[in-house]
Amino acid sequence: MCGIVAIIGHEFKVTELIEGLKKLEYRGYDSAGIAALNGNQLIVTKSVGRVDALRTVIEETKVIKSGIAHTRWATHGAPNDTNAHPHTDCTGKIAVVHNGIIENYQELKTELISRGHVFKSETDTEVISHLIEENFKGDLYQAVISTLKILKGAFAIAVIHSDMPNVMIGARKGSPLVVGCNDKYCVLASDVTPIIRYTRDVIFLEDGDVVYIEGNKMRITDFSGNTIVRKHTQITWDESAAEKGGFKHFMLKEIHEVPEAIESALVGRFGQDFEPVMRELDEFNLESVKRILLVACGTSYHAGLVFKYFAEKYLDVDVLIDVASEFRYRPIRITPDTLTIAISQSGETADTLESIRAVKRAGGKVIAISNVVGSTITRESDVTLYMNAGPEIGVAASKTYVNQLILLYLLGLYMVKKRGMWANEHTEISKQLIDLPRLIKKVISNKTIESAADNYKNYHHFMYIGRGINTATALEGALKLKEISYINAVGYPAGELKHGPIALLDPKFPVFAFAPKDSLYEKMRSNIEETRARNARIVTVATEGDEELKKISHDVIYVPSVHEDIYPLIFAPVIQLFAYHIADKRGYDPDKPRNLAKSVTVE
Repeated sequence: MCGIVAIIGHEFKVTELIEGLKKLEYRGYDSAGIAALNGNQLIVTKSVGRVDALRTVIEETKVIKSGIAHTRWATHGAPNDTNAHPHTDCTGKIAVVHNGIIENYQELKTELISRGHVFKSETDTEVISHLIEENFKGDLYQAVISTLKILKGAFAIAVIHSDMPNVMIGARKGSPLVVGCNDKYCVLASDVTPIIRYTRDVIFLEDGDVVYIEGNKMRITDFSGNTIVRKHTQITWDESAAEKGGFKHFMLKEIHEVPEAIESALVGRFGQDFEPVMRELDEFNLESVKRILLVACGTSYHAGLVFKYFAEKYLDVDVLIDVASEFRYRPIRITPDTLTIAISQSGETADTLESIRAVKRAGGKVIAISNVVGSTITRESDVTLYMNAGPEIGVAASKTYVNQLILLYLLGLYMVKKRGMWANEHTEISKQLIDLPRLIKKVISNKTIESAADNYKNYHHFMYIGRGINTATALEGALKLKEISYINAVGYPAGELKHGPIALLDPKFPVFAFAPKDSLYEKMRSNIEETRARNARIVTVATEGDEELKKISHDVIYVPSVHEDIYPLIFAPVIQLFAYHIADKRGYDPDKPRNLAKSVTVE
């Protein structure tokens, strides 16, 4: 997730912007840059790599009156100096930093080039600076307002112009932006961490807000220029807590970021008819695919397992899934109608990378799903579907798991469309995916999850069970609990209980069951009855309004009703929050579980 810091007011040194960027390093990034106004001269300095690399090429002691700074997490264009922010216009007088994704940037870029604009980068952001250039008639605020009305997508921006050195404009739609002023400066930032050294009195801008800053005074309007009064918030957190947005741990913060991450993943992915859009897959003859190979590790494997159930239900294909550490050592059979999908959050997972190389040697094509632009797996695959979840600091996957699922559902729906199999049911699934951020917010706010965690924090074992597509949810739930709370958690298809696992159950071995109102509901209910008969305590996740499961469960966590095939998305924050709260209540740091690393780059 990119980071913005912008300062304007009395004279200050460039090092102030550098220190602001350092406060945002926890967000993750691949390049950094600063645009500073020294009188009417705009000076732009950018560098790939860490903020410390930027320090080596910039004059930190230079005195300026305004500047914008940025740490970039690549989404459009590889991580390099050219694609790093800030981005300027043809005149070299306007500089823009931007978080988010401009959905219609390609269309805008084509139009701008036809009118004589010259682009330097591969980014979506650069269209903003050129549009502001076209709209500038001596008033930067009006130029920005006119530009905002053209943009589609999500963004938070900060803009300066060398002809108006005492003015800075910020705007927000879908990406966070905070502003705070004292008697000398106004500071804009992606979160409060760079601001609290100047003031603890801040305003969290809301979607559709534009802030006009002149010196150390500000005014907030909407996109039509109407003045808005926003509530001031007094920040009481220390800087460490501020990095986590006031949350105790990054994992909890990142679970709360899931709705925003989903929105980022969905940008530009649906047409007006609710049919999915994946233009990057045009080179693949998806209509003729008869066999799909999925390779992944850990949580990514569980996301792939969800896709297997979904694809085999709606597509006339065989889907084979394997953990990459096993796949790479077996004979690999690739036919002309085989498609391989490799899933890796980091894009550097060693076993998944070697599996891709094996497929490529066998003449196969690979679609990668990753969160990191420019990673090895994205470079060696034929095409990549990017999660756009932003950086994930906690070792245990949370929002990246959800965004993997989102992309896999989209891929499945896109193949349905390409194969001429689209039906009303698929339109309904698409509509529910679009509405998912709202539903996920509701799940995250459910206090019953923490209450249930408190009831089970002292147990040493747990069994997760599910049926059909939620077999994958059971496996992921068990993994999440074991990796951060160190409880011996196991996951099974509920129909397998009689084939051995039920022997484990007793009052000290509780069960976590997924029982939505779906086509396998009655089967799942019978499995819960079986576990209850062995005196096991039962936590059941059920659909809102289901009172029957209360009679056979010790704890029930309710979730909103959705199409039966997208329950894994609704259940994801439940299993993550349950595991998080148990780990926290047991005194463990869920951000840094023992013996584990975020990216497994060795075999």
